[in-house]
Amino acid sequence: MTVAVRFRRYLRRLLLLLASCCLISLLLSAYFLFSNSSPSMHLGQSAEPACSQPLSMSPYRQLPYPYPPNPPHTHVHTDPVVLVLVESQYSQLGQDIVAILESAHFQFRMEIASGKGDLPPLTEKGRGRYSLIIYENLLKYAHADTWNRQLLHQYCTEYRVGIIGFYRSTENSPSVLKLRGLPLILRTNQALWDCCVVSSSPLLHLTKPGTDRGALPGEDWTSFSSNHSTYQAVLLARAKEGAGAGSGDNAGPGFSLGLQATVVQDMGLYDGVRRVLFGQGLGYWLHRLILVDAISYLTDRKLTLGLDRHVLVDIDDIFVGKEGTRMNTKDVKALLETQKQLRSYISNFTFNLGFSGKFYHTGTAEEDEGDDLLLKYVDEFWWFPHMWSHMQPHLFHNESSLLEQMVLNKEFALEHNIPVDMGYAVAPHHSGVYPVHLQLYEAWRRVWNIRVTSTEEYPHLKPARYRKGFIHNNIMVLPRQTCGLFTHTIYYKEYPGGPKELDKSIRGGELFLTVLLNPISIFMTHLSNYGNDRLGLYTFVHLASFLRSWTNLKLHTLPPLQLAHKYFQLFPEQRNPLWQNPCDDKRHKDIWSKEKTCDRLPKFMVVGPQKTGTTALYLFLLMHPSISSNFPSPKTYEEVQFFNTNNYHKGIDWYMEFFPVPSNVSTDFMFEKSANYFPSEETPRRAAALLPKAKIITLLINPSDRAYSWYQHQRAHEDHTALQFTFYEVISARKGAPAELRSLQSRCLIPGLYATHLERWLMYYPANQVMIIDGHQLRNDPAAVMDEVQKFLGVTPHFNYSQTLTFDPQKGFWCQLLEGGKTKCLGKSKGRKYPPMDPEARTFLSRYYREHNVELSKLLHRLGQPLPSWLREELQKVR
Repeated sequence: MTVAVRFRRYLRRLLLLLASCCLISLLLSAYFLFSNSSPSMHLGQSAEPACSQPLSMSPYRQLPYPYPPNPPHTHVHTDPVVLVLVESQYSQLGQDIVAILESAHFQFRMEIASGKGDLPPLTEKGRGRYSLIIYENLLKYAHADTWNRQLLHQYCTEYRVGIIGFYRSTENSPSVLKLRGLPLILRTNQALWDCCVVSSSPLLHLTKPGTDRGALPGEDWTSFSSNHSTYQAVLLARAKEGAGAGSGDNAGPGFSLGLQATVVQDMGLYDGVRRVLFGQGLGYWLHRLILVDAISYLTDRKLTLGLDRHVLVDIDDIFVGKEGTRMNTKDVKALLETQKQLRSYISNFTFNLGFSGKFYHTGTAEEDEGDDLLLKYVDEFWWFPHMWSHMQPHLFHNESSLLEQMVLNKEFALEHNIPVDMGYAVAPHHSGVYPVHLQLYEAWRRVWNIRVTSTEEYPHLKPARYRKGFIHNNIMVLPRQTCGLFTHTIYYKEYPGGPKELDKSIRGGELFLTVLLNPISIFMTHLSNYGNDRLGLYTFVHLASFLRSWTNLKLHTLPPLQLAHKYFQLFPEQRNPLWQNPCDDKRHKDIWSKEKTCDRLPKFMVVGPQKTGTTALYLFLLMHPSISSNFPSPKTYEEVQFFNTNNYHKGIDWYMEFFPVPSNVSTDFMFEKSANYFPSEETPRRAAALLPKAKIITLLINPSDRAYSWYQHQRAHEDHTALQFTFYEVISARKGAPAELRSLQSRCLIPGLYATHLERWLMYYPANQVMIIDGHQLRNDPAAVMDEVQKFLGVTPHFNYSQTLTFDPQKGFWCQLLEGGKTKCLGKSKGRKYPPMDPEARTFLSRYYREHNVELSKLLHRLGQPLPSWLREELQKVR
């Protein structure tokens, strides 16, 4: 055998060996690469229908680009606020999103989404202004122009901010849609059923995995699929056979038959931005539940709801009801058995029974036996008093009548061993709780030592998510919730709208959401809900069971007093009430004393600030035959000072006592002047709540002159600090100065920050309800100013101030001209003569107010008002 032949043989063997090695290598690579992953990635595929397996990962993984997620140690600062970008102010989905945020007490800002993707400022002084961004329309996000898209992505990656988006199919939607800029494909207009929660999703917090059997509402569902591992399914559902684009044999690119992902989360592995995307709106209850968890997850628990929920079920009117609607012995036994059953779901669960003793034993013989059995097991329940005769407290105009009613009910309680020390009471029909009937609060305190009550009326009945608590006269008022059971709701089949409406409310609807979104829920039910079909028992057993099946919530019950303390620990900002106008709400007017009238509330206010001419304006206004003011206060003279002091907590009855009942409601104009209102942070909000239609008048003079005038005013009143320090020492005092010096400095300087205070007033009152008067012009030409004031107020008849005002050269200001040539001028304390301001102090104040005066000029320009002469002079100094 030649060498050449031998060489060829060895070469063939070597090539065969190399080919075999390559083939084995390819097989091994394929095995390791594709093991534990589906051959065609689809967000619905799972080994088990119960959604218990993690989402299979794609064999294709791209490097994070262009913005990698922030590492765990990176510290960024964002405000706990959600930016909600909606299609319009009235779009249904936008309102649904906002309703969830409001119910959960999450702060948000709503903006109309721009077609180009324009955004409001996202940062301020190095802080992110938003912790989360929600798009009502996912396409508005996807189709944003390149500049806005990059700007948003940079913000999201630098500040670790997530995005939530919703896609809602329409009849014009393409059956398959590629989302611009993301490796994601959408399939639209599908009919789905059997929705399940993927148990491995890291997004889950409140939500417990499970499967909701049956058809999903509508046939406009969108599902998501991708070949990138950044996406994980959160909710999966099956496609109905033969139902439009979501089924059939022709799956589009990236799809496979089987489960469809209706909610997906983007882990941020593709471009550094974490997202949660919904394939429909919030009409489906599981989407609402998942939305709450998505907010929590994407904000790194900054906006989150805890797992503890406290539920109290009141049964009002336990002895009040017509024959045939009350409880018999079987009903009472069922009540006891159900209470034990509910304790397996809700720790310490106890029904809370409200009683009006006059109606004990007023039913049939069987129902009277039911009353007796309730009292036999009196210690098994909690008890609270109504009124003896179940009358509305606001109908009692004197406290003694209320006391008599309460004493009768207490005697009944003592006779039948009903506890009288729970410290909780509820008024029939919420009468007297809000709007406040002072006699009720006082009688409750004296007879029952009541410390807690509840109402569904504060601030208004609807929408229920706005209900809040407050504290008045040392009684804690908690918000009460309705559960769809009323006195006439007796039979399951006769439930309003049909039985399915009740079940819908329990199974993810209004009742479910009430418990989900409120840490404390007090439910109002009635005696009649526990007889007949026992709808009350049915409702709360099924609600507790559904909550246990679908959520990780921990349910508890606390006695009312402990519950109230818990509530105001959670919501301390609600302790102080915000009084509304009772006549603006028909329900409030119906439970408000007929002896009270909103006609005693003022139509306009002079709000100051002090030392600008408010007292002169006050006297000029009183010269008008149709204008009157409040009665004087023994402490604050002509000023009521209600909205800016502790007087506010005395309630609106106290406030209205300062005003007479007008003889002619349409032509009489009542007002009050309190010059401390202008710089007060609380006053505009409080005033707008009670007097939303009132007109506001303010006077402005040079803030430097105002500060100096206040200093001289304090010296005239022998203020120790003003006498001890010069004006310049007061206004230039530094942080380490004595407290009394800093206090006087503040009272000199802060009211002169006119633009800041005016902007606050304009947050609550429209510009056409606010009049800004040049105080210098009022001093020099009061008749012309008062003509403008009359036009602003719309008061008639027109009063000619030119004929009734005269200048007093000795006093140095204008006075009222009386018959016989006599005059009525301001008191001795007005128009004092004092030394001119030192140049050093004038220069300091000009610098201090410079930027504030510039802002004031911008504000007046925006309002279309001319600049006062003093302001023009100050602006000249700026140049």
